Amino acid sequence: MKSQLLTLLGLLLFTAASAQKPDSALAMVHYKYTWLRDTTAKDKPYTENMVLVLGKNASVYKSYDRKMQMAQMRQQIKEQMSAGGNIQVSSRSESSNKEFFIFPNENKLLRKDRIITTYLVEEPFPVINWKISSDTMTVGNLSCQKATGHFAGRDYTAWFCADLPYRSGPWKLTGLPGLIVEAYDTKKEVVFKFDGIEKVTPVAKTANDMPPATGGMRIVTIGMDEGSEDPNLIALPTSAVKVTEKELANLKEAMRKDPSAFVQSAMAGSGMNTRPGSGVNMKVNIQPGAQPTVNNPVELPEKK
Repeated sequence: MKSQLLTLLGLLLFTAASAQKPDSALAMVHYKYTWLRDTTAKDKPYTENMVLVLGKNASVYKSYDRKMQMAQMRQQIKEQMSAGGNIQVSSRSESSNKEFFIFPNENKLLRKDRIITTYLVEEPFPVINWKISSDTMTVGNLSCQKATGHFAGRDYTAWFCADLPYRSGPWKLTGLPGLIVEAYDTKKEVVFKFDGIEKVTPVAKTANDMPPATGGMRIVTIGMDEGSEDPNLIALPTSAVKVTEKELANLKEAMRKDPSAFVQSAMAGSGMNTRPGSGVNMKVNIQPGAQPTVNNPVELPEKK
């Protein structure tokens, strides 16, 4: 099993994601995301705080909750290393590790996914035939106009602000002449609710932004997002592995069947030597948690 995983991981070449140029972050839009993923538990929808980072030529939509969790975990590691004790980190909250990068001028959509290693999957660029109506509404303090369109098996209502000239929105919803501030499907099973907008102020990176290290040894935080990403830029991770949807599905299946072997293979594939006498003594034992019931995916099959 382990040799098969090494072969599978070894076939995927690490490529620099340089085709789409980095863009300076200008604004950040917060959304309250709600998804009824289990129709047998309508009183318990999945909720998450999300953020859309906007630039002149690109945007990225990702979990704000996960960003906060990763910052907390890195702080835990730093404090425990300073105290000289065993390193133990925990995060009980559920959050998404997917990020959606949209480059509208190039009609490109790439999804960042993470299974120990960071992967990039290019998806079809969303083309939505929006119908703009004369209906208006104020969301927060923003004057918005209504539009309706069909995407991924659902009919959506979107409220966009033409005063904010970003042809972007939450998730894969894009293509209107202004920022999509709120959106929801007909049954309101998938809802993106506006939760504020802020200007991005350039900040200098600090030691807290860098992966912890001690005694000249870099501490690899397995499964955590890169702590060295520049918060001022919208940029694809240069160390990501570019894969197809099928290849990623195979990797997820291998992880599901034997999580511990998958992690050890991923570590070996990244150059970490965990064999006896290597100076690294590590035993990986992962017990997968209970998987949520999902009988109502966000993207539904199109009706024939």
